[in-house]
Amino acid sequence: MTLETVSVPAHAPLELEHFLPYRLSILSNTVSQSIADEYQGRFQLSMTEWRVMTILARFPASSATQVVERTRMDKVAVSRAVARLVEAGRVDRGTYDGDKRRSVLQLSEAGWAIHDEVAPLARAHERELLGKLSEDEKAWLEKILDKLLG
Repeated sequence: MTLETVSVPAHAPLELEHFLPYRLSILSNTVSQSIADEYQGRFQLSMTEWRVMTILARFPASSATQVVERTRMDKVAVSRAVARLVEAGRVDRGTYDGDKRRSVLQLSEAGWAIHDEVAPLARAHERELLGKLSEDEKAWLEKILDKLLG
């Protein structure tokens, strides 16, 4: 049997370079990694840990489940990040009204100290990224993101 006699089904490969979910993922990874490079080395903080910390800064006394809901990150990844943050003394874990089945998380003083150093770096990266866009493009981007996430 030769290659000429073998029937090859027609394929329509997905052109990832034009596929919106892929492009958004690449953009997200690129932007997130550029910010992460700054805090990972200085604070031995993973991207997931930083995201958990930002949620707890914005929404104190959240549960791990609430962190998962707000970030849409994987439950296991959040659980591991929370465990590392608690172990490192960056997050305090308490109970909700003494109910041991319901834990609440909040940044510790050490967690706030790291947050207060990293957050301005993150904002600077955002300003740099958005600086590539005109004011109209920024407004449209905001509208488009709201629509796609809504």
